[in-house]
Parts: sequence; C-alpha cells; structure tokens
Amino acid sequence: MASNCLFCRIAAGDIPSSAVYSDDEIYAFRDINPAAPQHILVIPRRHIQSLADAEPEDAAVLGRLLGCARTIAEQQGFAQTGFRSVFNTGVDGGQTVGHLHLHLLAGRAMHWPPG
Repeated sequence: MASNCLFCRIAAGDIPSSAVYSDDEIYAFRDINPAAPQHILVIPRRHIQSLADAEPEDAAVLGRLLGCARTIAEQQGFAQTGFRSVFNTGVDGGQTVGHLHLHLLAGRAMHWPPG
C-alpha cells in the first residue's frame, strides 16, 4: 500500500466508499463523481501507478480487473444492455488518481468518440 495514495487508502478501508465488489486482489466501488448512471471504479488492491507502469508480472491482475468488471456488470444488471470499460493513463489520458483503475460505465447510451 502506498500510504499517500487515495485508492490504496480506500481499498484498505481507511476512507469510506460504496463497495460493490471485494476480494483479496480487487476492490470496486462507486465513483463519487459519476459520469454515467452506473459508474464503478475497479482497482487492484496492490498499488500500480498506471497501465503504463504495469509490468509483465502484473498480467494476471490486469486480467482479473477485466473479469471482475464483467462479473460486476452481471451482478448490477447491465451486462446485457451494455457498458464501457476505460483505463485512463497519464495526464493526457485523463488519469487524475495515481493508482491504476478501470472505469465501468453504464446506464445510458455511450457515444464515440468519447472526448
């Protein structure tokens, strides 16, 4: 855990969140500033700064993030109607928290390009 990382502190339970999924490796919670009716952040419990900082040995946890996103979509009832999963990476990619996280967005029609 990176002691100064917001998402590490959320995953550790030091900062309250609205959890939707939790296991030993992954934690998912509702975004406090949602960009869609359903906006869930899926994060690894272990600190990885961004997708650009992921190492080859992180491949398993990256796969788990995607698998958990699918599971959450099913559990939350939007898997059949559709959802968007997004990794923002770095400043130009729109990443605002320095901890790898997948945005799971649903509940409305998504448009392309996203912006």
